[in-house]
Amino acid sequence: MPEYEKAMRPEDITRLFVERSNAGDAAGVAALYEEDAVLAYPPGERTVGREAIRALWEKVLANRPRFAPEPPLPTLVSGDIALTSTPPSDGAGARAQVVRRQPDGSWLRVLDQPEFVTPGS
Repeated sequence: MPEYEKAMRPEDITRLFVERSNAGDAAGVAALYEEDAVLAYPPGERTVGREAIRALWEKVLANRPRFAPEPPLPTLVSGDIALTSTPPSDGAGARAQVVRRQPDGSWLRVLDQPEFVTPGS
């Protein structure tokens, strides 16, 4: 795997996601996740594991979507675990991720809920 910039703060992951997605780099997006991470996407489904996340993003990025940066809400940190979130500009309701500090001090996503749907929708 190529050497990618590491997220040295939990909030860096969102910026790196936008940069890598807009560059069409599915492997780079997947590198933001731990090996056994869980992504709640597509809506109503779960994608489990870095390799499955990479394969999913290859399909998504084939359509060349553009992602705009979204300012993060305050991060909640407890030791080596953090909760990050952003208010999405696309009306998805909210985005939230649980990230974990790695032995080298960088952070990776463990759980990713990119869209919350209003109950009953």
